[in-house]
Amino acid sequence: MIDTHSHILAGIDDGAETMEETKQLLDKALEEGLTGIIATPHAHHPSYPTDINEIKKQLAITKDYITEQNLPIEIYSGNECRLSDKLPERLAQGKALTLADSRYVLLELPSSGVPAYTVQIIQQLIADNYVPIIAHVERNQGIIEKPERLEQLLVHGALAQVTAGSLVGGFGKAIQRTAFSLIEANLIHVYGSDVHNMSKRPFLFKEGLATLEKKKHHELIEILLANNECIIHDKPMTILEPLKIQKGKWWNLFL
Repeated sequence: MIDTHSHILAGIDDGAETMEETKQLLDKALEEGLTGIIATPHAHHPSYPTDINEIKKQLAITKDYITEQNLPIEIYSGNECRLSDKLPERLAQGKALTLADSRYVLLELPSSGVPAYTVQIIQQLIADNYVPIIAHVERNQGIIEKPERLEQLLVHGALAQVTAGSLVGGFGKAIQRTAFSLIEANLIHVYGSDVHNMSKRPFLFKEGLATLEKKKHHELIEILLANNECIIHDKPMTILEPLKIQKGKWWNLFL
């Protein structure tokens, strides 16, 4: 199983603070059954001014540790790229990283809402042969208030990621409800932990899957995990026929 969203690299952003914490997270990842983790430190976030060279350095250190310890897990490069009109240019210049050197880009929106120029950036990324995956869509206040906003972004070619902590209620009931509303509308394509540390923001990868299992989303679990694998192999994903909201209910988009 592949985790598509993590802040596991030491001393980069608001994730692991030390290499010792990174090592603990790797041990926990193995307990979670993970065989691969995409490291996605923030890129160009206003609160976390990360350096691309330091990211690459810490990734190399972590890879060396995994090799030295003969751990049965891989770590891949990536960024959680903040929405910006400069993002396409930064990707082209190597100042922001795609997921596992693939065409897929993890795109972070401001938590307060969906800016008006989001569609424009998505269209530009698609034109440049990238596929944007919007991170933790269920935690965006604009999407919580009006979930069909996400549908509009997907119509323009974006994909959406849900995080494990949201499924298990770690961010509150409103976010949990939104997560399952989006899932039941076939508007979620990728699954990740968004792990930051061992205490306040742990993996919860297996627990999130167990919650989906409990709610009888067996087929979706298989699709999400397969789509996660598609990222590291740079292959097209399985996309279910979407639904949309109409008068408070989800209806088939193609009716």
